[in-house]
Amino acid sequence: MNAPAEFARAVCPHDCPDTCAMRVTVENGRAIKVNGDPDHPPTQGVLCTKVTRYAERVHHPKRLTQPMKRVGRKGEGRFEPINWDEACRLAAGRLGEIAQRAPEAILPYSYAGTMGLVQGDSIAQRFFHKLGASRLDRAICAAAGAAGLRYTFGSSLGMLTEYFAESEVILIWGANPIASNLHFWTRAQEAKRNGAKLIAIDPYRSLTAEKCHQHIALKPGTDGALALGMMHVLITEDRLDHDYIAAHTHGFDALKARALTYTPARVAAICGIEEQVVVDLAHLYASTRKAAIRMNYGLQRVRGGGNAVRAIACLPALTGAWRERAGGVLLSSSGWAPVDANALQRPDLIPGWPQHQPRIVNMNQIGDALTHAGDAAFGPKVEAIVVYNSNPVAVAPESAKVAAGFAREDLFTIVLEQFQTDTADYADLLLPATTQLEHLDVHKSYGHTHVMANLPAIAPVGEARPNTEIFRSIARAMGLTEPALFESDEDVAASAFDWSDPALGGADWAALKREGWLKLNIAEAPFANGGFRTPTGKCEFHSEALAKAGLDPLPDYLPPYESADGAPELAARYPLAMISPPARNFLNSTFVNVESLRATEGEPHVDLHPADAARREIADGDEVRVFNDRGSMRARARVTDRARSGLVVGLSIWWKKLAPDGRNANEVTSQALTDLGGSATFYDCLVEVERA
Repeated sequence: MNAPAEFARAVCPHDCPDTCAMRVTVENGRAIKVNGDPDHPPTQGVLCTKVTRYAERVHHPKRLTQPMKRVGRKGEGRFEPINWDEACRLAAGRLGEIAQRAPEAILPYSYAGTMGLVQGDSIAQRFFHKLGASRLDRAICAAAGAAGLRYTFGSSLGMLTEYFAESEVILIWGANPIASNLHFWTRAQEAKRNGAKLIAIDPYRSLTAEKCHQHIALKPGTDGALALGMMHVLITEDRLDHDYIAAHTHGFDALKARALTYTPARVAAICGIEEQVVVDLAHLYASTRKAAIRMNYGLQRVRGGGNAVRAIACLPALTGAWRERAGGVLLSSSGWAPVDANALQRPDLIPGWPQHQPRIVNMNQIGDALTHAGDAAFGPKVEAIVVYNSNPVAVAPESAKVAAGFAREDLFTIVLEQFQTDTADYADLLLPATTQLEHLDVHKSYGHTHVMANLPAIAPVGEARPNTEIFRSIARAMGLTEPALFESDEDVAASAFDWSDPALGGADWAALKREGWLKLNIAEAPFANGGFRTPTGKCEFHSEALAKAGLDPLPDYLPPYESADGAPELAARYPLAMISPPARNFLNSTFVNVESLRATEGEPHVDLHPADAARREIADGDEVRVFNDRGSMRARARVTDRARSGLVVGLSIWWKKLAPDGRNANEVTSQALTDLGGSATFYDCLVEVERA
């Protein structure tokens, strides 16, 4: 006789601004349905297509359910099952031996496979800190934008998503929210029905751009120039809020001098658009204080990404849009949550901290790091890598070099995973990890202002363990006794926030667990009266911190590394710019192995403008080869004017093993870093395309 259905609350763990509340239906210990929670104000009962199929992922027939060790060559993906005791003994033996003589030869590699603060950022960090391992600069996605906001606002802060519904003008800048920020799009649609004008600024006519009143298809990497051109018009036509500028900004005169060099004519030439488009956009933006900008991270994945975010972030302070709750700008709201990173990660566990600080390896240059022989400048050769919450063989740039590094037979590789990904194929030890429905976690959001609790809805599938328990098990097998390594998930979650912060209104972990979520106490118009978290307390057009670091203290336009302006000889050989934004049915490399979603996506394809296709005698549906000096991939051509001329768009990220030629877009991307934050330059990439 079947037990009656039960319902559990959960939180979507994936790298998306929406951080949705989920309601899980459980029968006989099995999750059978996942819905959006109608009681959660940001979620409003709606999930994206991907996450509505989350139960398929949890109970997938190819789910990893037991520890395994490699029996084939690196990359073959051949394993045999072992028990947890043997797995922990093997891990402890090799890591312990390396830690004794060269702890920095151990490297953790993780990112946002879960956004949870417990399973993503706690016991694992404490474990590697205790060993004295190399530290990872987790900069692959958002670091340039975060740096741009930090130097301008003091943290990753912005307007509140719910008030976009009241905006009269919305600039959707470098974003495709239909695919990657569904609940913001709901608010934007509400504003549109109320008469708001929506403008999409994006090299590609995305699903979102098609539904806006206007699409400005600028060249990739030129967003900073467009923002400075808008400033030029605002300043020369005196469409400014002088009182707000005087009271709540720092460095206006210097910014004015910079902006005056960006005439509409100059900006039009840089961006590949009409001069009048620049002027009209500035006029529209200045026509109301209820003007809102929704940036996303696509625009900062180029050389000048940090500066571009800085420039765009300055606009609402010039016009006084911050005075209105329906005005301002949002890239990330994550800084509103009072996360206690030191309590979670315990850097004080590092031997000799803070005088001794182990080296930092930028995750975007993992290919170089794993193929480096080691020297005085780099430090010891990487001898062991532990991968969790990430799939670097698929998602890291310059993929061929990444795969070559992981293929080293002398590299000891542990992978914590739910599925046998491209990276898992290179593991020496493959350890089964739980999904969000099987463990406890706590979340902030970068798209709304709630903090949220995730409680396990079902028992772990098979022998899977939470990340936290896996690291506890290895630490125990190594004979480590530091109490911080063995704190329970409950205790870790209770330390995740600074509960004394006024934003939490006197709540604690018990209250958050009981309620499921808590809305942070933040003013509706957070910067109406200034109060930025910068050293001056103002919106910093001019940053002394940047000046002290030897960097330009003002926002500027930096041409992409790979462009006709930045590298004319390279552009002569590879004349097409390539961007690889997320496919609607995938989230980074997550969900690619869910058959129903992969079937909807079809096969790898690239969009190519008709004029570019004609020059290369490429017809719609042809198989093409996309290539540059770093590598190549094959895909099906879609000839369409959704891609502006000179642009190739390859929606991503496919698992390499599930692509017809075993390759994906990261074969051609580079390990070059952004101007600020050391982030990845995935969209700063020149290629050529030919019929395969």
